[in-house]
Amino acid sequence: MSAFRVERTVPLDVDEAWRRITRWPSHTARVPLTSMSVRTPGPTREGTVIVARTGAGPAGFDDPMEIVAWEPPAGGRPGRCRLEKRGRVVRGWAEIGVRAAPGGARVAWLEEVRVAGLPRLFDGVTADAGRLMFGREMDHLLGLPSA
Repeated sequence: MSAFRVERTVPLDVDEAWRRITRWPSHTARVPLTSMSVRTPGPTREGTVIVARTGAGPAGFDDPMEIVAWEPPAGGRPGRCRLEKRGRVVRGWAEIGVRAAPGGARVAWLEEVRVAGLPRLFDGVTADAGRLMFGREMDHLLGLPSA
């Protein structure tokens, strides 16, 4: 499996950072040929199913994810969301954490994925690509300039 971590400190309060990073349909703004849909009626909670569709028309695949832990920040406690990826092409998990930090909030995205048919030899490249893609996406969602 390929594992990567992306972190950003932002000048937002924890609640606003959490709201922005868990606004699921906004997650594909910087990802070409990908759309995101929430398949479960709101509000977001454990059991919510989110599907990322990558491709054009019938030439593509779905990346279904289920939220298995949903703990919004409250009373000084950090926020945490864990998604299990259960698709035919992409499997693994992602975890988002938001906590208070000097000057705002610290947002962390950890992910471990396996892409079907891709040899383990490419795990490093997959992790680097994930770090780059999710870093750009986090910058966009959190209102930071992209590097």
